[in-house]
This record gives sequence, structure tokens and C-alpha cells, in this order.
Amino acid sequence: QVQLEESGGGLVQAGKSLRLSCAASGRAFNGAYMGWFRQAPGKEREFVAALDWIGGKVYYTDSVKGRFTISRDGAKNTLYLQMNSLKPEDTAVYYCATAFYTESHKADDYDYWGQGTQVTVSS
Repeated sequence: QVQLEESGGGLVQAGKSLRLSCAASGRAFNGAYMGWFRQAPGKEREFVAALDWIGGKVYYTDSVKGRFTISRDGAKNTLYLQMNSLKPEDTAVYYCATAFYTESHKADDYDYWGQGTQVTVSS
């Protein structure tokens, strides 16, 4: 079992920054692939970024490349999403999720999810 808890969401103006954190606990993270997804009202949950926990390889959806950075602190078992130059279209509930032995960017392939944290960007 894996437990995930997100924090760091809030209300910010366009152009500002936020850093989301996801504290992970439970089983060992060898083979873990950790991702950030988001879901805006009336829309499907979409992939934002993912990271290979051991190798550190990262992936981003095109709309956030150059603005968002995913990273991890292995000692703290914490995943981060630094979000810069935020836009109103980034408004959504952001979820941290974990899959094992896959590099999928599909939400259905992730086994463990946090409760989500709201990010609202005003224009």
C-alpha cells in the first residue's frame, strides 16, 4: 500500500508561482513512477508530469513544458511540482499518483492517488 498526501495549493494571480508537495509513505518505491494529474470542472483528469523515482527521468505534457518542474526528495519521500508563470487555464484540482513498473501517462494505470489539492489562478 502507498499513502499520498498533497499540499501547497491555493489561489494565485496569473504569472505567479506555486509549489505542490506530495508526501508518500508505505511500500518501498523501487520501480515507482510518480505523476501529477489535474482535473478542471467538467473535464477529464489529465496528465501533467511524471518522474521515474529511481532514475529521475521526467516527462511533461506540452502545455506545461518550460513552466512546471517535477522533482523528488528521496530522503523525505516527497514529490514536488514547481509551477511558474501560472495561467488561468491551469486552474484545477491537482492529484499526485503512483504506478509501479510502468511509464504510463494514463490515469487508469496508476494504482494510488492522493486526495487532491485545489489550484486556482485568477486573471
